[in-house]
Amino acid sequence: MATKIILYAEIGVCDCKSFVLGLLAERGVLERQKPMCYWDGIAKENSPFINNAEVDRGNLYEGKNMALFEEEMDSNPMVSSLLNKLANYTNLTQGVVEHEADEDSKRKEIKVPRMGTFIGVYLPCLQNILGVILFLRLTWIVGTAGVLESFIIVFMCCACTMLTAISMSAIATNGVVPAGGSYYMISRSLGPEFGGAVGLCFYLGTTFAGAMYILGTIEILLTYISPSAAIFKAEEVGEETEAMLNNMRVYGTCIIILMAIVVFVGVKYVNKLALVFLAFCWFEVIICLLGNRTLSKRSFDVCAKFTESDNETRTTTLWHLFCDSSSLNATCDDYFSLNNVTEIQGIPGVMSGVLIDNLWSTYSEKGSIVEKKGQPSVAGSEDTKMGGLPYVFTDIMTYFTMLVGIYFPSVTGIMAGSNRSGDLKDAQKSIPTGTILAISTTSFIYLSCIVLFGACIEGVILRDKFGEAVNGNLVVGTLAWPSPWVIVIGSFFSTCGAGLQSLTGAPRLLQAIARDGIVPFIQVFGHGKANGEPTWALLLTAGICEIGILIASLDSVAPILSMFFLMCYMFVNLACAVQTLLRTPNWRPRFKYYHWTLSFLGMSLCLALMFICSWYYALIAMLIAGCIYKYIEYRGAEKEWGDGIRGLSLNAARYALLRVEDGPPHTKNWRPQLLVLLNLDSEQLVKHPRLLSFTSQLKAGKGLTIVGSVLQGIYLDKCTETQKAEENVKALMGVEKTKGFCQIVVSPNYRDGISYLIQSAGLGGMKHNTVLMAWPQSWKQTENRFSWKNFVDTVRETTAAQQALLVAKNIDLFPTNQERFMEGNIDVWWIVHDGGMLMLLPFLLRQHKVWRKCKMRIFTVAQMDDNSIQMKKDLQMFLYHLRLNAEVEVVEMFENDISAFTYEKTLMMEQRSQMLKQMQLSKNEREREAQLIHDRNTASHSAPAVKESVAAAAPEKVHMTWTKEKFVAEKHKNKDSNASGFKDIFNMKPEWGNLNQSNVRRMHTAVKLNGVVLNKSQHAQLVLLNMPGPPKNRKGDENYMEFLEVLTEGLDRVLLVRGSGREVITIYS
Repeated sequence: MATKIILYAEIGVCDCKSFVLGLLAERGVLERQKPMCYWDGIAKENSPFINNAEVDRGNLYEGKNMALFEEEMDSNPMVSSLLNKLANYTNLTQGVVEHEADEDSKRKEIKVPRMGTFIGVYLPCLQNILGVILFLRLTWIVGTAGVLESFIIVFMCCACTMLTAISMSAIATNGVVPAGGSYYMISRSLGPEFGGAVGLCFYLGTTFAGAMYILGTIEILLTYISPSAAIFKAEEVGEETEAMLNNMRVYGTCIIILMAIVVFVGVKYVNKLALVFLAFCWFEVIICLLGNRTLSKRSFDVCAKFTESDNETRTTTLWHLFCDSSSLNATCDDYFSLNNVTEIQGIPGVMSGVLIDNLWSTYSEKGSIVEKKGQPSVAGSEDTKMGGLPYVFTDIMTYFTMLVGIYFPSVTGIMAGSNRSGDLKDAQKSIPTGTILAISTTSFIYLSCIVLFGACIEGVILRDKFGEAVNGNLVVGTLAWPSPWVIVIGSFFSTCGAGLQSLTGAPRLLQAIARDGIVPFIQVFGHGKANGEPTWALLLTAGICEIGILIASLDSVAPILSMFFLMCYMFVNLACAVQTLLRTPNWRPRFKYYHWTLSFLGMSLCLALMFICSWYYALIAMLIAGCIYKYIEYRGAEKEWGDGIRGLSLNAARYALLRVEDGPPHTKNWRPQLLVLLNLDSEQLVKHPRLLSFTSQLKAGKGLTIVGSVLQGIYLDKCTETQKAEENVKALMGVEKTKGFCQIVVSPNYRDGISYLIQSAGLGGMKHNTVLMAWPQSWKQTENRFSWKNFVDTVRETTAAQQALLVAKNIDLFPTNQERFMEGNIDVWWIVHDGGMLMLLPFLLRQHKVWRKCKMRIFTVAQMDDNSIQMKKDLQMFLYHLRLNAEVEVVEMFENDISAFTYEKTLMMEQRSQMLKQMQLSKNEREREAQLIHDRNTASHSAPAVKESVAAAAPEKVHMTWTKEKFVAEKHKNKDSNASGFKDIFNMKPEWGNLNQSNVRRMHTAVKLNGVVLNKSQHAQLVLLNMPGPPKNRKGDENYMEFLEVLTEGLDRVLLVRGSGREVITIYS
């Protein structure tokens, strides 16, 4: 019975387009272009799931079977055509095309990778891991640290690489890994910042590894193969080390130049010797001891003080080295005279019990003599000079952490398989199997070698780094069969090949990073020869490698590259842990034997090993990576790779939002979280850019800022304009350094759009608590979309939403971020208590450099029943507890006559409102009528009689201190003046009697308060005022605007503040 499976697939338009463009480029139809696609302006990564709308559409669908989807075929391909392209897709690596004889013909051929697990992963990893440290330093590490501590060192390093291999296997099997290896895995998992930083560190590690291998090659050449080839000779005693380092520098420079030429010319390097067979044999290796001190056999042949032949005693070469003449009565070194010369077996064998002696560590200072434990000796004179005597000396001071740094490079090389993923038959199966098997094999070899070396070889030979006691032979070579040259020659070619491989791979890694475009200053290294060889990258690599050569000591270079490799491995583990914990939908590795705890343990072990090896090298490596990270973040090209750090940020944001959602913030944590309402013109440009300047001055990058605006219309019609408006607003936010979010809303009318923003802007606990907007200067023009009606409704809605409101009047006169006020005052007029907003805002503004040198002054108004002196003292005490520095002044106001100007203002206001309501005028007529009323209003304001009345009403009746007598006198005076004044006024203009008395009182308050504010704060840099609320009766909304206009008349910069109804400042800590 047949079963039919129907597969429905949904493919991205961008992906499909890029694939066909790449496919056509492969076949020479199109010029090769950068495989980059843009979706809504965001650069996307190239993908195999790609199609092109420009391909012959007739081939995509024939007949009428798919007529229903006909219109979508331009963007969404048929599954059959997509699967056909996927079947023919080849994972071409993103690196260079090496040594192409005929580039075009090779592009037409599709090379099918045939390498399996053993050849493609296992052997490369094995060859990279078994390196120079095994041959040159492992015996010395065992002798110095002892078998137990050496076992711990090797176990820690091998465990680190095994845990890293598990994490790497999970990442490598989660999709296709192109060229770039670990750099590609880290950058695509943790983002371009981490990827670039760790990628460059991995590049530096690979480069210094090349230097280490070259130094190892020279050490084998000059120490074990041909000591006579040394250019620099030690002329005096104690200069042997310096001469050796100079030889290293000269030979190393020559080898780097030679290798660079080989790589540049492009000769394929044949794989180094794959396997070196070690067979433990029982050759007689004799060690010569003087007392318990090991002697170097380079200077003598016979291990004795004198010999007897033909009944004649003759002194030996050894005698000449310790005595001043060859006679038996010569003066000799004290220690030489007191102790006997003995010979012992250098390799006594497993059954000798030497393992017990080698279990424990024998650390020593630089220049110490290598001595045998338990060997009897008689101490000589302490004044005896050791220099020039044929002892075996230690060349460096040894301790546990230093040995970890020297040994760790011997376990690197685990990335060799993942770097060849494009050449494997089944990469997702071969990489985990081959890598883990190679690490297991090498770990077994290293651990068993430690035990066998400790059980078979005498401790003094193990601690003899350069084989001085065995005639200058390689210590490991003493175990080789049939000759020590098997090890010497094999290790020579092995280290030489590893150095060449590093010098070949490092430039390609740098080229891959440069071509990604995430680090701008290294983009020049992405170029190369016509066939893609990274010429410039090779030159830089050779230059950095030369730095390692000039250091000249293998023991000093090894910890440096250990840092960089450990940092790379640490971030591989971090990438796996992050992806596992986030459980992103795309995280589906075929390798199932991983867990985030193993990755976290591997990451912790890498970090611990970095500081164990060398804490200062670790800090330097982290500083380098941190600088690169910040540079990429600040100057690098933006890449969207779907990395885990972005997912981690989203998870962290979600967690924080859920925590913040628990309740409103405490008063101590309260700060204005702003919703800035911008007004855009017909070109979608911001009308008042200074509003964003003021926002950045008030916020200083702290807290939440949402910049919102409303476009009137239908979203389907305004989609393009919305995007343009958002781009313009974000660009202005960048210029004004306003850190926040932009939200553009499309609404059928402006009033509803503002309401939507106030209700829904923000997310969860990250919502605004304060609305900042500009005063509508043209509110009297009825065709203005942000008319007085919208403004008043906005005030009401912020109050209903329990949000604070800030209204900046004359916003275009506010300072830019580049201006500086060198003096002046920020005046606060505290009329009613609003929760402390008026106190908090000047403090926040003075944190910014624009307002920093302004002084804060607080004015409050005393009524007739108030004790102004006590009010001032209480206010000063209140500010003291608030830790605010401000001048305090109490202004006394009392009820007096309502001036003629007040009545005239009220009359004009009501007449205009009445006319606009009753008369059905056309647009032009309404403009003329409004202008006429405005002209009348202006004329009445400028009349001399009115000026006199205002002058009489404002300053003369303002007193600073009340007394009981003055209060009684003013009370009786006001009664008489009010009675006579009202009669006189109504006799002058009878129509004033018909005015709404509530409006008259409000206008009177506005006029009086404006006069007081002008008298005190006319020259202030900024005036903050309590904003009165709109009337409960909506019929008086237009009058409310007039009241606010009168209240702030004559002031340059005004910030009207309306609190949210909750306390925002506290005296408590």
